[in-house]
Amino acid sequence: MRRADRLFQVIQILRGARAPVTARALADELEISCRTVYRDIADLMAQRVPVRGEAGVGYILERGYDMPPLMLTPDEIEAAVLGAKWVAGHGDPALARGARDLIAKIGAVIPEDLRPIILDSPLAVPNLHAIQPDAVDITQLRSWIRRRGKVHIKYVDVNDRTSERTIWPITVAYFEAVRLIVAWCEKRQSFRHFRTDRITSASFLNETYPTRTSVLRAAWWKEEQEHMKKKGMNPDGN
Repeated sequence: MRRADRLFQVIQILRGARAPVTARALADELEISCRTVYRDIADLMAQRVPVRGEAGVGYILERGYDMPPLMLTPDEIEAAVLGAKWVAGHGDPALARGARDLIAKIGAVIPEDLRPIILDSPLAVPNLHAIQPDAVDITQLRSWIRRRGKVHIKYVDVNDRTSERTIWPITVAYFEAVRLIVAWCEKRQSFRHFRTDRITSASFLNETYPTRTSVLRAAWWKEEQEHMKKKGMNPDGN
């Protein structure tokens, strides 16, 4: 790893930490010696990067410090482009456009020597399954989630039973061939999942739901974890 890349990684690790990070932890993360860590910390301090701490205690990065935008490593560029390619092929039209624009913007601003990572990338995202068409405007739905808006839907379940629901959408899950709305259902008074291709109509209501979306997501995920544990599944995916 180049020294400049290593110094950047030290800053990234300290930026993401909530407690002081020891030299040993930095050394293990970067696969270098503690002696090298001490030299890197000294170099950062000499460059007026606001790193505070000492050997044996740990180091922190003062809040408010920022670096020039898009100082990305090759791995970070590949990760961003790979993710954007997936969204371009599987997202709704607005997200797909945004993903393509993101790839173009990254390619326009990164240094010349890193552009082949985008132009001649060895990574691909094949579309092996036809994506089922959405019967609801996903762009507007994402907007409604941000404003905590309610949506009234007509829905056909897997057994071809039709029902009407007023839901509080909190998340859109993008799978290989379908999209899923996670929502609180007023009719069932519980969280429910609705495939977007099975919604026959949707009315975006002006009424907002009272609970913060982040609170609802946390409650839903807690239920999902408990459900997976009961089925013998690891909620962390390991």
